[in-house]
Amino acid sequence: MRLLKQLGTVFVITLVGSQAIAAVEGSWLLTLLLGALTAGLALAGYAWVVRRTERRAPTEVGRAGAGSATGRGVLLGVLMFGVVIACIALTGGYRVEGWGSATVALGLIGFTAATAVTEELAFRGVLFRVVEERAGTWGALALTAVLFGAMHLANPDATVWGAVAIAIEAGGMLGAAYAATRTLWLPIGLHAGWNFAAAGIFGTEVSGSDAPQGLLEGVMSGPVLLSGGAFGPEGSLFAVLAGAALTVVFLRLARRRGRIVPARRRADRTPVTTSV
Repeated sequence: MRLLKQLGTVFVITLVGSQAIAAVEGSWLLTLLLGALTAGLALAGYAWVVRRTERRAPTEVGRAGAGSATGRGVLLGVLMFGVVIACIALTGGYRVEGWGSATVALGLIGFTAATAVTEELAFRGVLFRVVEERAGTWGALALTAVLFGAMHLANPDATVWGAVAIAIEAGGMLGAAYAATRTLWLPIGLHAGWNFAAAGIFGTEVSGSDAPQGLLEGVMSGPVLLSGGAFGPEGSLFAVLAGAALTVVFLRLARRRGRIVPARRRADRTPVTTSV
C-alpha cells in the first residue's frame, strides 16, 4: 500500500506535468517554467506522501546540501556525456552540422529537470528504497536497473540493446549514486546533466525519444555499437563503459561508508507470534 501511494503520487504529478509541457510545445519560456514547476511539485508531493505513509522526515530530499549535491551531479553528468560524445566523434560517429537554438536549449532545462526529478523519485526514491528493505542493496540495484531500462522500450526509436544499455549505464549508476549518498540530489543532478548535455548542448537523441535539438545540430552515423544509432549515444558502447565505471566507483564509496544494506533472511521476514 505504501508503495502504491508513493508511486501513485509521483505518477499523477508526472502525468499532469508532462501533458502541460506537451501542450505548450514550441514555447521555450513556458516549457522552462512548466518543467521547473513540475519538478518542484513532484518533490513536494513526494515529501508529503513519505511523511504520511512512513511517519518520518524525507531526508533523501532534505534541503541540507541539496544545491551543492545537485550541482556536482549536473557537472558530472555533463562531463560524462562530453567524454562519451568525444569518443564517438573520434570514431567518426558524431559530427556537428551547424548551430541550433539557444532558446530551445533554455526550454530543455525545464524539460530535463522535470524528467530527472520525476524519474529519480519513482525509481530511486520509491522503488529502490522499498525493494532494498527486503532484497538489500544488490537486489534493489538489479531490479530497479532492469525496470529503468525496460521503461525506455516505450520510446519511439527504442531497441532492446538500447534498453539493456540504459539498464547498465544509467539504472546501475544512478542507483549506486543513491546508495553512496543516501540522498536523491546527486542522482537527480547526474540524470539532468546527462540529458541536457545530450539534447540541449550536443543536439543528439535521448534514449530513442524525439527530443528537440539545442545549441548544436548533431548528426549520428556509423556502427550502432559505437554511435548508438537512432537510439542516441546512450546506446553506444562508450556510454555503457562510462556508466559501468561510475557505478563501480559509487558502489565502492557506498561500501566504504557502510551503506550497503544486506538482504533480509527468510527468518527475519517471519512475523513473530506470541501465545497467551
